[in-house]
Amino acid sequence: MKAFCNNSYSIILLLLILALVKIDAQNRPVTTTCFSPRSRCFRRTMRCPAQCPSTRPSNPGAKVCYFNCDSPICQAECKNRKPNCNAPGAACLDPRFIGGDGIVFYFHGKSNEHFSLVSDLNLQINARFIGLRPAGRTRDYTWIQALGVLFGTQTFSLEAKHTATWDEEFDHLKFSYNGKDIVIADGHLSSWQSPESDLKVERTSEKNSVLVTLPEIAEISVNVVPVTEEDDRIHKYQIPSNNAFAHLEVQFKFYGLSSKVEGVLGRTYQPDFVNPAKPGVAMPVVGGEDNYRTSSLLSAECRSCIFSPAGVLDQTDSLLMDFGTLDCTSGASSGSGIVCRR
Repeated sequence: MKAFCNNSYSIILLLLILALVKIDAQNRPVTTTCFSPRSRCFRRTMRCPAQCPSTRPSNPGAKVCYFNCDSPICQAECKNRKPNCNAPGAACLDPRFIGGDGIVFYFHGKSNEHFSLVSDLNLQINARFIGLRPAGRTRDYTWIQALGVLFGTQTFSLEAKHTATWDEEFDHLKFSYNGKDIVIADGHLSSWQSPESDLKVERTSEKNSVLVTLPEIAEISVNVVPVTEEDDRIHKYQIPSNNAFAHLEVQFKFYGLSSKVEGVLGRTYQPDFVNPAKPGVAMPVVGGEDNYRTSSLLSAECRSCIFSPAGVLDQTDSLLMDFGTLDCTSGASSGSGIVCRR
């Protein structure tokens, strides 16, 4: 009996200790660290804001805490992990871009062709366009269906699977790494990492949303969506009943692009770039199809492409600009050539 009592006391004491440890862990402030060697904030650690106390929230809709290594005051901030179609680096809709300069423009390309969105010495990102051309139209309606990423000697692609009808309970994403299909289990925060640890893909919802991270190079937030009946009605796309035109909403975050960066979107990050998009126009369309057309999703060849598999950025030629602090909320949804403000 005495031995039984002693064991009971020991178990109770252990449970109390575990409870106190758990409470202490919950109350301990979460911190985040800057791991970018190019940043003046390198290895600085900051406490997460109260509005986003976690770096890996269990709620897919919650904002995440991250260290803004580009911030001049080196601070932890909150951000959404899904694409923000009204912020710099966005490529959404048919396709509507917001450049690194904060200006909205449209680039239509052509259905079933590929174009370089970004081409730098150490990075190339291509897009495959899908679309249709109703009778009487002079150009295709287009959407981004797939991305192809080249970095070093590696390649990665993700695409929206073709589907006749949209079902949000089904995952519409397909991935490949160096030409081989990869599978990422359904589930928020489920992830895959390359053997070299130079690429990570993490789901930001149960299905159809991911964050692609190339450490020290770029982050790509991706969402798969269909062309909705409402969009079809408003824009008169004339979407057929056997194709939902599943496509990608994308937002890019770049780290240290060179001043020579090219591409439909990439050129807007050049320090002296003058955007040809006309402000005040309902749909400011820019050209460049011939300069940025590639032969395939993972081809590095185009007239203006500068990617090199052995490309190394000169540290004195990188743009360490913070585009996350730009205000793009005023009139962004109209697409009328807005300019973002710091």
